[in-house]
Amino acid sequence: MPERDWQRSSFCAGGGNNCVEIAAGNADRIALRESESPAAVISTNRAALRALVLGVKAGKSALV
Repeated sequence: MPERDWQRSSFCAGGGNNCVEIAAGNADRIALRESESPAAVISTNRAALRALVLGVKAGKSALV
């Protein structure tokens, strides 16, 4: 896997291994990982990530 410029969430708990990190992927893709398991990387498109973030900020839950 190519080296990526990972960005850590500003809500990271004390800078430890309890953080969400994102990085630009290929084309319209965004890579995501948890700092506790950096080898486990998932990806999504920008529109889906944006919808997730906006939903979380609005207090919505997909688990309803």
